[in-house]
Amino acid sequence: MQTIQRDDLMFRKIAFIIYYLFISWLPNTKYVGCFNQVRVWYVAKVLKLMEFHSQTIFENGVYLSDGRNISIGKHCHINEGVFIQGALIGDHVMIAPNVVILNNSHNHARTDIPMIKQGMVENNNPIIGNDVWIGRSSIILGGVVIGEGVIIAAGAVVTKDVEPFLIVGGVPAKVISSRI
Repeated sequence: MQTIQRDDLMFRKIAFIIYYLFISWLPNTKYVGCFNQVRVWYVAKVLKLMEFHSQTIFENGVYLSDGRNISIGKHCHINEGVFIQGALIGDHVMIAPNVVILNNSHNHARTDIPMIKQGMVENNNPIIGNDVWIGRSSIILGGVVIGEGVIIAAGAVVTKDVEPFLIVGGVPAKVISSRI
């Protein structure tokens, strides 16, 4: 039993090495569309982070940490340069270039101990609902819940939960409007 788990872990590490060295750097779909299907197939079938869907777009240079805390829904569009440390992402989600999605942070409560020695708050995955549009260069902090149909404006920093069908923007993100 332990040998099987060790073999699975070794396979996963090798699969991520191949992803980071080769698959993630295949050309952007603007230049050669078939490379998108290779990336989608690899992330779905080898890394097992999402369902394979023919209309999914998964651009080059997407960071997926070690994949342990990532689940991506079907028919999502994830653009180049996206950093996903951990998240539960729903279906039909659009993520613009250079978005950062975090799932951990540094402890900082004590002032008598340097922050670097206080450890981490880990695996606090954000939950991103279905039909969400996350604008360019936005940052989603760990633990937030983003409801269905939300639009996050470019450059926003989402620090708190966002109710369904709202449009938010700014630093920190605040409600701008409602889609209903």
